[in-house]
Amino acid sequence: MEPYATVDQVWAGGLLFARLGAMIMLIPGVGEGFVPARIRLSLALLLAMALFPVVGHTLPALPATTGGMVGWILREVATGLAIGAILRIFMTSLMTAGEIVSMQTTLGFSQTANPLQASPGSTLSSFLTLLGLTLIFATNTHHLFIGAIVGSYEMIAPSKPLIASDFSEMAVRTLSQSFLLGVQLAAPVLVFALVFNLASGLVARVMPSFQVYFAAAPLSVLLGLSVFALSLGVLGTVFIDRYRALVRVFAGGAFG
Repeated sequence: MEPYATVDQVWAGGLLFARLGAMIMLIPGVGEGFVPARIRLSLALLLAMALFPVVGHTLPALPATTGGMVGWILREVATGLAIGAILRIFMTSLMTAGEIVSMQTTLGFSQTANPLQASPGSTLSSFLTLLGLTLIFATNTHHLFIGAIVGSYEMIAPSKPLIASDFSEMAVRTLSQSFLLGVQLAAPVLVFALVFNLASGLVARVMPSFQVYFAAAPLSVLLGLSVFALSLGVLGTVFIDRYRALVRVFAGGAFG
């Protein structure tokens, strides 16, 4: 019986690696494109060996047919990709906030002369994305990713049927919440842009001979970026709190 038990353990470890590898390929930080694939695979293998004693009992035995094996592997890969995609979708809130700030401070016009049209995106969006990744590691939120992996085996156990509609609903809800959060994060700059544009229009109306645009353009950039810089502390705090709440949806089972 011992050889059969060993085969089942190897099979269970492979299933665990399939879900882990798919998740790590997409989660923020480790799943970024600049992280070598060898590092991500090594981390997935290490986590699979470390978490096997914790979640190994929830994994099924080796199927009798090849079709059953392929089906289980595809199921676990799809589950890992779905969870990783949901955790990554929420990062678009920072990109949304950066694009809104760029448009309101006229920095978005720089994209018209962007030589890297293959990878468009404003500088503020890239800055906020890097800020979000830094906050994830600085606040130890990446530890919750391990909890999310363990909790996913209670929320989406292999013994339960995989319901694609639930993932679709959660993905749509997460995307809508991330867009709403992006607008909320850019709210201080939006309010400033509204007041500033109204004031500029009033000056142009009262003094038609005054070239308002040449005076307003540099002031819009200077004051808009000043408001953005002053709001960075609140922006980062709100984002990381919302993101930790999202990760706890999956990690809740791990932390009780």
